[in-house]
Amino acid sequence: MSKKHPIISVTGSSGAGTTTVKSTFNQIFRREGIKAVSIEGDAFHRFDRAAMKAELESRLAAGDATFSHFSYEANELEKLEDIFRIYGETGSGETRHYVHDDRDAQHWGTAPGTFTDWAPFEENSDVLFYEGLHGAVVNDRVNMAVLADLKIGVVPVINLEWTQKIHRDKASRGYSTEAVTDTILRRMHAYVHCICPQFTQTDINFQRVPVVDTSNPFIARWIPTADESLVVIRFRNPRGIDFPYLTQMIDGSWMSRANSIVVPGPKMDLAMQLILTPIILRLVGDAKRA
Repeated sequence: MSKKHPIISVTGSSGAGTTTVKSTFNQIFRREGIKAVSIEGDAFHRFDRAAMKAELESRLAAGDATFSHFSYEANELEKLEDIFRIYGETGSGETRHYVHDDRDAQHWGTAPGTFTDWAPFEENSDVLFYEGLHGAVVNDRVNMAVLADLKIGVVPVINLEWTQKIHRDKASRGYSTEAVTDTILRRMHAYVHCICPQFTQTDINFQRVPVVDTSNPFIARWIPTADESLVVIRFRNPRGIDFPYLTQMIDGSWMSRANSIVVPGPKMDLAMQLILTPIILRLVGDAKRA
């Protein structure tokens, strides 16, 4: 955690909706004139696509059916921790990009399933923004949570998360339902042991809850819309959060616990803007004064 060079970490699993949350953060950064450098969790995978396939086959042959991108050992967590620490101390660092598809390949000039070269951050940034799988990991090797100044969890209820992942992977990556189901099953052990524990470290969790039937996400024809959802927003430390103001400004919202507010699905972006903007401005203001 650094006064001079703040770090914001958004953590969520594949299909959770972290990309949508990133868009809201980008709106805030742009509107408030904040210069952010961004890093993606995919950039810190230990293996490229071909090497990961070979590693999965090797693990499976050895009797390990639980290894996946969610696993700690499939990621360069020490490298990510170093980048968090170096940025907090100096405001500098480096990152790379994982090239997912042909469109990414056109942009970055390297083949799908590979990484770009490491490159330094732009200078004179106000904040470092991370979005990915492991932004709040605390284990016997690393402690990401202590280095991040604001930690956000994006955690749809599990059936909704699976529905979103299945539809995304089928539409954008050409996978079959069976292939995505196999991936979900393989990742379950690491989801429980590597992903879920991070949400006890996050400062604020946004959990979308559908109010339509998602009992069998593997045959769902549509992803529940925002209008068909509620969002539970949980604050690890509610001190300083003006709940009366939030419930007044967000139509249809209410408090479900002393540290939680529930908002209609279409109001999630508004809720994020109202909650996060003053926190981000305070982090950046403190950094400039430091």
